[in-house]
Amino acid sequence: MSEISRRSFVAATAAGALAYAASGASSARETSARRVAARVGREIRIGVIGCGGRGRGAAGNALEASADARIVALGDLFPERIEAALTGLASFGVRSSVPTAQCFTGFDAYQGVLAVPCDYVILATPPGFRPIHFGAAVAAGRNAFIEKPVAVDPTGIRTMLAAAKEVDAKGLKVAAGTQRRHEWCYLEAMQRIRDGAIGTVVAARVFWNMGSLWNVEPDPKRSDVENQIRNWLYHTWLSGDHIVEQHVHNLDVANWAMGTHPVRCVAVGGRQSRVDSARFGNVYDHFAIDFEYPGVGDAAGERVPRFALSMARQQDGTAGRVEEIIHGSEGMARLSSGSARIVGKAPWTFKGPNNNPFVQEHMDLQAAIIDNKPLNETASIATSTMTAIMGRMAAYTGAELTWDAALNDPLQLMPPTLEMGPLPQLPVAIPGQPIESPRAIPAPKA
Repeated sequence: MSEISRRSFVAATAAGALAYAASGASSARETSARRVAARVGREIRIGVIGCGGRGRGAAGNALEASADARIVALGDLFPERIEAALTGLASFGVRSSVPTAQCFTGFDAYQGVLAVPCDYVILATPPGFRPIHFGAAVAAGRNAFIEKPVAVDPTGIRTMLAAAKEVDAKGLKVAAGTQRRHEWCYLEAMQRIRDGAIGTVVAARVFWNMGSLWNVEPDPKRSDVENQIRNWLYHTWLSGDHIVEQHVHNLDVANWAMGTHPVRCVAVGGRQSRVDSARFGNVYDHFAIDFEYPGVGDAAGERVPRFALSMARQQDGTAGRVEEIIHGSEGMARLSSGSARIVGKAPWTFKGPNNNPFVQEHMDLQAAIIDNKPLNETASIATSTMTAIMGRMAAYTGAELTWDAALNDPLQLMPPTLEMGPLPQLPVAIPGQPIESPRAIPAPKA
């Protein structure tokens, strides 16, 4: 593949960002109109690929977004996840009742869902599968809701970017699971930042620090592949590590505020509390990254670099913090879910009302489909996912990375073929030592 330059990448993402911003801003001001538009008596048919917790949650959000929405197909690797989805969504009545013939299991379940006529598909499997499933959805002409993150390695990002161009060429609609971009407090704060409320944006500090999450103990009766997929959070080839799987939300806000992606980074990370590889795979439990962004001109005409401090931690018994702080030349914005405040030359505090951004994502997508209005958030979430991947790569290797080098790296973490069977667990990365992982290998066979 030819090298992807930063200039061409920014050009591709900028066009999507403009349409995205217009969609997001209008969703904050025109909620009632959008909800009415989505309820036109025309059934909105939805397929779900990945019926774990997030897939079931997204399906419920889609049904909440419009009384005309209906789940028509379900797909997951494991049959019990299909049953859990049907049970968990039963309160929606006939709108969540899916015929057995339209429930699919196995590695090829996504193909079955895509064969069922629908208005859009929800992609919510472990992130390592996202490029494969999204590429297939676009090829099938399906609109899509794509959960974050959208890849775990640069190869996957390049696949997503190629598919994003096809989305535009086919006039498809795509919304991403970066709900902060659909949340009213964030939308209003970002508009004020754009209008100069804190002057020129010069820095950001973004955090997702918390305790531990769930894990699934390995079962000797299961294959390596099944054990790793059931415990997918802790295997980099499936989750991308928690900086990619979770902290991508905060990094997305940093990119949003900066109006672009970083040009280089240096990072540290490791694992101190989750050291049992049988339970916690090969991921880290903490990261800290210094991202450098393109500079802005000062009074003397010099280009002054901008930066973002990124911190992500999953360690029990430690201080929790999930927020984004945007620093400007004349003020500061502090943002978190349900809360936004600006101090400085134009002080302001968000006083509501606020919305449910998880539902709003689907309201916006459904309205775009019904009204045939442009909506393609693929490049935006791919940019933020790549930001997180670059940070992880820098921490794993100990190298200072540039955006172009990271984006064009041949690293591909997905195994060349995938079936229930042996799959040695990758070792924990040690900075300064080679990473033992597949590189530039073919995509998995369907």
